Amino acid sequence: MSAAGLPDEVRAHAAAIAAGARAVRIDRDRLQALSWPGDAPPPALDRDRHYLEGSEDDVATYLMTVDAVNFGSGWFPMLAKRRGNDGHPVSGYFTIAWALADRFRAHGPWTNAQLRAMRTEEIAATLGQRADHELMALYAQALRSLGCFLGERTTLDVVREAGGSAAALAGTVAGGMALWADRGFYKRAQLLASDLALAGVATFGDLGRLTIFADNLVPHVLRCDGVLVYDPLLAARVDRGALLTAGPWEREIRGCAVHACAMLAPRLGLTEHALDHLLWSRGQAPEYKARPRHRCRTVYY
Repeated sequence: MSAAGLPDEVRAHAAAIAAGARAVRIDRDRLQALSWPGDAPPPALDRDRHYLEGSEDDVATYLMTVDAVNFGSGWFPMLAKRRGNDGHPVSGYFTIAWALADRFRAHGPWTNAQLRAMRTEEIAATLGQRADHELMALYAQALRSLGCFLGERTTLDVVREAGGSAAALAGTVAGGMALWADRGFYKRAQLLASDLALAGVATFGDLGRLTIFADNLVPHVLRCDGVLVYDPLLAARVDRGALLTAGPWEREIRGCAVHACAMLAPRLGLTEHALDHLLWSRGQAPEYKARPRHRCRTVYY
């Protein structure tokens, strides 16, 4: 497979999973009935909780840094959550992204050499977390790997090497860092290209070819909306908040979500990555947060 063929590999992988799935199915009637308000806002990054006001180089570096550690949803219930302006805790993702934004605003980006030397204690302090939290050691590992991957390059150097292709960029980062090599889904590798484009620091001619970014929130929204249906054993495990292991159940959940969105996006006149953003945003609503979603301790989402 060429790097440029990465989104098509993800679609084919998801279609194969959906065709053979035993614990998850797509309710095609509900899928066809799903609609979206005509005035739905376009995809955008939160300008308060993300660092978007710096130079193009610094913003690109910030987004690469965020996406390098944009995993750990299986551990998020154990994180010390930041609170928003309304006093309520923000999500695990925004807890991390916002803390990194504060670091960039106060001190600028880490150098590549500093990333290569990242210690668990340093990233834990930056994020306002306990150093003995298992996720902090994984985040330090991810940032050391990022520093090694970049070498003497900047993030924008890596973008330029991709030649204006989001798929090629995704293939480069997935092939260069083990914690990004989410084979068959490449969630964070694709998300990086989308984030860079949304921030206005990179332009890709094939952005519309990306798939959704398969994690545990978009499938949860699709389940709440009746599109994904779990068999009773899986449903009971998810509903009681029990962890899933990396394996058939969680891959069926993610694969069926990717395949459902690949069918739904054209009907709604959206790209799949734009649909992902709308579903992810919908998942921030209280009625979706009130129901448990699947949790799996993985470095891929």
